[in-house]
Amino acid sequence: MNHPITVTHRHGESITVESDRTELMTYVYKPDPLEFESRKPYIHPLRTLSGNTVTGYRPNDHRWHKGLQMTASHVSGHNFWGGNTYVRGEGYLALPERVGSMRHEGFETFEVHPDELRFVENLRWLDSGGGPWAFERRELRAHSVDPANGTWALDWSIRLTNTCDEPLRFGSPTTEGREMAGYTGLHWRGPREFTGGTVQGPGTTGADAMMGARGRWLAFTGEHDEVDGHSTVVFEHCPSNSESVHESHWFVRSDPTPAVAISWAFFEEFELPGGESFEYTYRILIADGALNHERIDRTLDEHPW
Repeated sequence: MNHPITVTHRHGESITVESDRTELMTYVYKPDPLEFESRKPYIHPLRTLSGNTVTGYRPNDHRWHKGLQMTASHVSGHNFWGGNTYVRGEGYLALPERVGSMRHEGFETFEVHPDELRFVENLRWLDSGGGPWAFERRELRAHSVDPANGTWALDWSIRLTNTCDEPLRFGSPTTEGREMAGYTGLHWRGPREFTGGTVQGPGTTGADAMMGARGRWLAFTGEHDEVDGHSTVVFEHCPSNSESVHESHWFVRSDPTPAVAISWAFFEEFELPGGESFEYTYRILIADGALNHERIDRTLDEHPW
């Protein structure tokens, strides 16, 4: 039996999930003040059951990195990631006229159960001038709070529909010419003390080994300042993702910045024709302690899709 949760909804601003008075996550959908950082919802803080924070917010090296976000670095010349835009042959440039945003348009469903939160949010992807490019149906589910195991889970689904007449072209800095910088899609920025943390994947260890790779899951373990202990964040693909419009690769760095992105356009661009959609579903396991391969596999298997 899963442990109970408490949900607080500050209408028009944010949703907070707690368990035993520990704030596990806050989903912020109130628009950010700075357009250049690409206004869009995010989760911060994200915490373990013992209260250790496993997200970073507006670090001085990348102010547009905000906890856990669904984003896209290159969409038909626009940047829904935030900050500078990578341009082939010119490098990173400040191009505010290319920075898009995601506008919250309401909740389709909002269900609170004793041990689970599930909501479906509607969002509109807008270009820098406010023109609508895409419609997103986003589903989040916080569940499986397990104090005995020191874990809880967050599922994040996206269904994105191109509302333009022309195809939307999805890419990354790597498709624009920068090697091994294929970030786009769901993005996590870790806290600064996670710099140099341990990266694992099925049967392998190390950020270099997982960069640009494919696999069921990727785990990032870091050691906290102030408290004596580690935390592990595990990112898992839903099996149905293999049927999506484009198979994803892992983008991960441990140093100089702790970050993970589940990139749907790491090495190659793909097009989404007008009126068509793509879907992805991910699970994020938030755990106290330094989890090894065996425990990660066992815990994920205990919570089938």
